[in-house]
Amino acid sequence: MTLSVDLGGRVALVTGGARGIGRGISEVLIAAGATVVTCGRSEAEPPAGASHLTCDVRDPDSVAALVDAIVARHGRLDIVVNNAGGGPFVMAADASPRLSEKVVGLNLMAALHVSQAANRVMQDQENGGAIINISSVSALRPSPGTAAYGAAKAGVDSLTTSLAMEWGPKVRVNCIDVGLVRTADTADHYGGDETVAAIERTIPLRRMARFDEIGNVAAFLASDLAAYVSGASLACHGGGEMPVFLHIFQNSGENS
Repeated sequence: MTLSVDLGGRVALVTGGARGIGRGISEVLIAAGATVVTCGRSEAEPPAGASHLTCDVRDPDSVAALVDAIVARHGRLDIVVNNAGGGPFVMAADASPRLSEKVVGLNLMAALHVSQAANRVMQDQENGGAIINISSVSALRPSPGTAAYGAAKAGVDSLTTSLAMEWGPKVRVNCIDVGLVRTADTADHYGGDETVAAIERTIPLRRMARFDEIGNVAAFLASDLAAYVSGASLACHGGGEMPVFLHIFQNSGENS
């Protein structure tokens, strides 16, 4: 028997889906046959085959208008990937209350707002839907320099299990705890190629992930192959991070 991910006929929303990890996820979903809509706070060029709408996912009214627009244009919404997120490196003692609130709002509350709006549509669809939250290994271990981000992602992991229980069987909700991912700015972010190489040596697979590898996991969770997977947190971190990574990460962040 040949297994394949077929998302043909399904409509997907990927928040923050025009850049970075989100773009990689969008490209994989498109390749699997999905109709993809990306969103962001500003205009952006989405991957070929996708469309883009502006939306501040921290604002429930803006999110409701986004979901309404998708349903009006495509007639349905089958897949949501809550990918929008991030936060600057700031030690907790130096982080302002406003910054911390913005980080938690983007990384936790936005996922809830989008999920609630999507669930209202999915519950009325014969085949329901799938929601995938992009979380982080920062939810699972200390996150020095990004404490509010790590706490928000831990909230996303918890939110995932609760929503899966509340919204099943029509809507499956899962999350991906993403580890280190290679970007165009990786060397600059961590202080040079030597530091990046040292970090990668602490990962069992000896390298950081590619965007499409995160997209592959998201596509699986969105597909019928994962029909009995809900409330799960899948670690996509190359086998884990050794404790030495925390020291390297903290030092590189303080010196950047």
